Amino acid sequence: MMILRSVGLNGNLLRLRKASGLSQYELVAQMQLLGSSMSRSTYAKIERGERNIKATDLVCLKEIYDVDFSEFFKGIGTSDKE
Repeated sequence: MMILRSVGLNGNLLRLRKASGLSQYELVAQMQLLGSSMSRSTYAKIERGERNIKATDLVCLKEIYDVDFSEFFKGIGTSDKE
């Protein structure tokens, strides 16, 4: 299953990676240890909003960052509408 790319999602992924102090190479290496087959170039495209992310890769990121899934979706889908 793929999660559709969105400005909010890729921005949150970038924020979390920067906060962790990991480079894209380091992050992808940790993801691969958890079973992901993602390459650094693929991850870079996800951070730029050019590619979708697999739900299984979000599970890897959740484990690496030790955060709740809500961190990936902060600010997405919120609006002034009631």
